[in-house]
Amino acid sequence: MFGIVRPCRHRLGERLRTEWMAHLCGLCLALRGDHGQFARVVTNYDGLLVSVLTEAQTAAPAGARLRRTAGPCPLRGMRTASVARGEGARLAAAVSLVLASAKVRDHVADGDGLLARAPVALAARRVAGRWGRAGARSGALVGFDTAVLVDAVDRQAGVEALAGPGTPVLVVTEPTETATAAAFAHTAVLAGRPGNAAPLAEAGRLFGRLAHLLDAVEDREADAASGGWNPLTATGTSLTEARRLADDAVHGIRLALREVEFTDGRLAHRLLVHELPASVDRAFGTTSCGHRPEAAGPYAPPGGPAGPGAPPPPGPA
Repeated sequence: MFGIVRPCRHRLGERLRTEWMAHLCGLCLALRGDHGQFARVVTNYDGLLVSVLTEAQTAAPAGARLRRTAGPCPLRGMRTASVARGEGARLAAAVSLVLASAKVRDHVADGDGLLARAPVALAARRVAGRWGRAGARSGALVGFDTAVLVDAVDRQAGVEALAGPGTPVLVVTEPTETATAAAFAHTAVLAGRPGNAAPLAEAGRLFGRLAHLLDAVEDREADAASGGWNPLTATGTSLTEARRLADDAVHGIRLALREVEFTDGRLAHRLLVHELPASVDRAFGTTSCGHRPEAAGPYAPPGGPAGPGAPPPPGPA
């Protein structure tokens, strides 16, 4: 469900793209460092927002960043890079692991593709269990109780089972909203900015709503063809109403961020204020960037795209 913020390198500019890549690489390497090579497959576009928000609030000497130099990696064209490190990257890793665990369990429950086969489903459940426990360990290291994420995921199935025509779609998006609100708010704790927790929780809640809605919009036709459950179809929510709710969420995130005290909020502002409307337009097919949308994909070398779902393979970084 998380992967809606896919910025174009031309809109980011060179400086912000370098910062964005530092957080993406930092998330990937935090996963590898704490949980092994295979955990890197849960690296995702939206997980790095947690790392970005933490650093954006953190007081540091002028020009300083929480960085380390990583070794060559195939997905960076075997180049070294300055990557984000510290508690923000670790929190991002914890959130990514728990939500990836939930996604796998959801696919197993639905019997999607090869997961309809019992041996494959059993292996997938074991992987999901390991990721869930690993996420809990990473969360504990930075004072974040991932139980709120697990509870939200566990409630989702029950909410969906009760939803039907006429059920407000926001009833279905609530567990996702609760999970992302908790993750965003904890960045304020890590940064020592308790006053930011409330507005960041609101921004996170609306981001979760937006992620769920856009996922539903993008999957609507495929779900109809396969008979899969879709929140818009199940509740009878029109695309017009979904677009209204998405636009309202984008506006609400912008207002919430105005209440947040940042040390350097330029990248966070670019991603959550400028890129989110582009994500909405992309999902609804109303406009598109003139450049290749995948150009800023994970570890994409200059001139070479990497798709938004492409996981970083193990490398020597």
